[in-house]
Amino acid sequence: MKHNAESKTVDGAKPGYSPVCGRAPVRNHATNTKGKLWIQNSGCKSRSGQPEHVVLRKGILRDEDEQIPHEKINSEQVQTRGEGCSIEGKEAMDGPLNVRRVLWSNLLINRLHMFLNAIAISAVFYYRATTLLRIIQTRETPLVPYVLVIIAEIVLTFLWVLHQAYRWRPVKRSVYPERLPEDEKLPPVDVFICTADPSKEPSLGVMNTVISAMSLDYPPDKLSVYLQDDGGSHVTLHAVREAWKFARFWVPFCRKYELKARCPEAYFSGGESAHEKFLGSSEFAADKKTVEKRYDEFQEAIEKNSVNAKGSVSRDHPPTVEVMTDENISDLKEMPLLVYVSREKRPGHPHHFKGGALNVLLRVSAVISNAPYFLVLDCDMYCDDPSSARQAMCFYLDPKISPEIAWVQFPQKFRDMSEHDIYDGRLNPIWREGQGLDGLRGPTIYGCNFFMTREAIYGLDRTQKDIDINQLKKSLGASNEFIKSINRSYNPQLPEDRKPSDALKKELQLLASCTYDNDTQWGEEASILPLDLRIQHLPLQRVSDPMFIVFAFIFISSLLKHVQEVFSYGDSFRTALYEMRVWMMKSGACYFFAILNAILDRLGLLQANFSLTNKVVDDEQVRRHQLGIYDFQASPLILTPLCSLYVLNLAAFTIGIPKIFQKGDELLAQALLSFFGIIINYHLLDGMVLRSDSGRISLFVTMVSVALSATVLSCGYLLLLY
Repeated sequence: MKHNAESKTVDGAKPGYSPVCGRAPVRNHATNTKGKLWIQNSGCKSRSGQPEHVVLRKGILRDEDEQIPHEKINSEQVQTRGEGCSIEGKEAMDGPLNVRRVLWSNLLINRLHMFLNAIAISAVFYYRATTLLRIIQTRETPLVPYVLVIIAEIVLTFLWVLHQAYRWRPVKRSVYPERLPEDEKLPPVDVFICTADPSKEPSLGVMNTVISAMSLDYPPDKLSVYLQDDGGSHVTLHAVREAWKFARFWVPFCRKYELKARCPEAYFSGGESAHEKFLGSSEFAADKKTVEKRYDEFQEAIEKNSVNAKGSVSRDHPPTVEVMTDENISDLKEMPLLVYVSREKRPGHPHHFKGGALNVLLRVSAVISNAPYFLVLDCDMYCDDPSSARQAMCFYLDPKISPEIAWVQFPQKFRDMSEHDIYDGRLNPIWREGQGLDGLRGPTIYGCNFFMTREAIYGLDRTQKDIDINQLKKSLGASNEFIKSINRSYNPQLPEDRKPSDALKKELQLLASCTYDNDTQWGEEASILPLDLRIQHLPLQRVSDPMFIVFAFIFISSLLKHVQEVFSYGDSFRTALYEMRVWMMKSGACYFFAILNAILDRLGLLQANFSLTNKVVDDEQVRRHQLGIYDFQASPLILTPLCSLYVLNLAAFTIGIPKIFQKGDELLAQALLSFFGIIINYHLLDGMVLRSDSGRISLFVTMVSVALSATVLSCGYLLLLY
């Protein structure tokens, strides 16, 4: 069952829904679909409608493009292979390809909240400064704890200020793919998919991703799909060959009956998604039965070959590039190109994980298909909306903005989402942030589900006619053919029968080798990923003190603002609760280790490491997720800080209750805050004490957490004595 948000239509735009993603213990088939679409400026060096989209421009944002009037889109010629294609004047179409609108109600609420919160925070710092001076003089309160509170509030306020950027000007985008030019004038698109280990990333799921990409509603002769296998596994190679055989039946079936769900697994396990005009047709029923039989055979072949999947993975293997072809197909142009790539790996040679894999795919694809645009998918995702590539082209083929666009970012979503989204698997806060960042300069890139231009990643002008090969070898490597492909007019060397020549095979071996990057500037640029943090000030104040109102306002207004954002997105109060709970868990563990990791990496004390996510479905985990029960089968390193903080908070609240009756309002605020944290994170207490199933928090983690909490309380007591 797929979780779809409410469909809407904007100015006649194609209705759609807002797909989302997450790492809940369900099969994570995320999608690049007709949900929100975000775009990044091509000038950036970093690395698809009711669609709500986000655009990034160079220079000053102009309000006139917020509501583009319907007009004829004309230009003199069509560039079918280059970035920034325009639309033929003879095929002028009514209306724009895309529209951006400012979300005025959200904008006004956001700015009012910023203004009021800024005043309250300023009052807090004035109060802290004057109180600190008095404490220094009178020593009426322990100095060190008070200074720590001020430092914490300064840090949180700084993060709050940074986090207001995306709220400043939220926008929403719509696309009109029906206004695109005819198929022969659309530019080519490459699809890049990476996998590494068939024992952790089952081949059947990966091949469903591959087949769904091959089934996109896009001209098949302009669509190429590349699978990069970092494990060099014969299991994966065999699976790709089987996928090619099945795709010969599946792709024509999808196109003939206009299927909406083009991932075979999703189609056969869900409701009928063929166009309604074919439903009830005997021909459709017969073809579906035939294709379903072929899929069963395909599944059997994959499962039979995956018996020793773990033993097939190698970290020491030569490069392999195999282009799928079939002499029995009369016209290969009716089938998208499918290429298996396994880059060379040798002990002692750094391979840079997924980034290195994508580098190889960029080089290999450049001399095979050289599409000006490419889509990046994770291997456990599938293209749920077949029109996603056309939606991306609504921006790339818009002559007004295409020269400034680097990438178009689609959100992700899970299938089989439980009504209890306890892990915030839809990641709605990120999508809300994307809408806001689009109103400024555009969103950050999310690692997958994005369309990008080669020109943006190369950092070169691809219109150059005269290319100095020797000069470019310093940055792009030793392959003359790859350097030639930089020019838009380059014609790939793959023959029509899709059988690479000996010269091309040799070139591909070079491009996929592990030493190709040596002594070059290729891949030296790095990007910075921001942290997603939220602020809530700690009201350490007497209730009778007038400043208590200010502290309470900051705390309560932050909570209400979060609830308002959730409601404006069409979600319930329960979603707001789950999001807050997940934010607290991330702040208590994930962000701490992320910062620690960054510091150690900067100091050269930590070597980069990559742990592949296990994507094998656990039925017991899925059952707990559907019931809204947390699964704590995670690393003790993650759970221990969370449980320690909870035990510490619970102990402080318990010890402080008698003192409330002694000191009255002096400790009431702290008690209420502790109680708030205890209630919000009740699932931790449940996991440590009340549950007995296999998903509970282990006794070891519980005991370590109690010991750490006791240590902190003891140190705190000694600090107060000072």
